Amino acid sequence: MAKKQVSKKAKRRLIVFGPIAVFIIIYCAFTLCTTITDLYKLSSEEKNLNNKLNTLKTSASDLKTEITKLQDKDYVARYARENYLYTRNGEYVIKTEEKTTTQKEKTKKDEKYIIYICLIGIILIILFIIFKHKKRKKKKSSK
Repeated sequence: MAKKQVSKKAKRRLIVFGPIAVFIIIYCAFTLCTTITDLYKLSSEEKNLNNKLNTLKTSASDLKTEITKLQDKDYVARYARENYLYTRNGEYVIKTEEKTTTQKEKTKKDEKYIIYICLIGIILIILFIIFKHKKRKKKKSSK
């Protein structure tokens, strides 16, 4: 079998359209990654808003029951001691605070992981293309 010779026109086309094709592929990959992160942000925001809506609905019903409870004087005295740190004689108040991570911090961490995963995927695809190209060159040169 004789080697196939590539014409000068085909080489020129490859030189002209090769970088354009690579640019388009990189642009599409970048757009895909940004779209994925935007979708993730929107879905997490939707979950947060749905959770907030549910908590607001439950708190509204709790507030309605609280209004009825505040009609009782004993309940009002106990409520003032618990929430506003009023004490009876001989009582001491010890206040403790609990630290919790917010949902925003969690979503920021998740966004970073998604970006890293997309970048790793792009790098792996580029490396795969390069190795395939080298294998083809070796096969052609050995023939």
